[in-house]
Amino acid sequence: NPAPSGGFSSPVQIPGTTWDAVSIAYGTFARKSDGTLWSWGENSRGVLGQNSPVNTHLSSPTQIPGTTWSDNFKTFDSNAIATKTDGTLWVWGQNNQGQLGLSQPNSAYTSSPTQLPGTTWDTRNQKIAAGYGCHYAIKTDGTMWSWGFTGQGQLGQNQSPAGGGVEQTSSPTQIPGTTWKIVGSAWYSNALAIKTDGSLWGWGLNNYGQLGINDKTQRSSPVQIPGTTWSKLAEGSSIYYANA
Repeated sequence: NPAPSGGFSSPVQIPGTTWDAVSIAYGTFARKSDGTLWSWGENSRGVLGQNSPVNTHLSSPTQIPGTTWSDNFKTFDSNAIATKTDGTLWVWGQNNQGQLGLSQPNSAYTSSPTQLPGTTWDTRNQKIAAGYGCHYAIKTDGTMWSWGFTGQGQLGQNQSPAGGGVEQTSSPTQIPGTTWKIVGSAWYSNALAIKTDGSLWGWGLNNYGQLGINDKTQRSSPVQIPGTTWSKLAEGSSIYYANA
């Protein structure tokens, strides 16, 4: 039934019966089981990946070129990041803080999927994350990489303007460690990640205690949260949920 705002107050089916993964921010992205990736909604800064003019919005699913997209993709604000089944990593959308990782000027944006260097990016679910002005990705060797804005230390590279470090990194830079398993990022400039030994780590903004380390001090390097049996992550605006 139509809602008062002109939307719907009950679920309405989107055509198709082979959808298997979805990510939503300004635009909506969904993958089908045949490896195709589709987008629709707001197209701020070309985030829909359709090689169309900025703000050319779409009201129905439209295929992004390619048929080998994995179910490992994320969108945040006006950015998107995704892997293909061949281990390549692709980005598109806004680049005002170097978050595309393409070593481009900050004013640039890309409205089509553009490949980042490398073919050993892990294609499994929760191996990439998108946060406020930054991205994270894990490789098959267990290393984790981040790039973009780090005003609150959210890149996890022991760099933050408050400490005299850089404000942003426009190409993938490794976060220390080689046993990273999954990563997640919330809307407010922080991230959590689990290692293969079941330990949970957090870094970035911590003004609400969202890092779970019993204080409200931000961190620019991963700090361990107590416990060694963590297994899964769920992301919220400034809240995290983790299974132990």
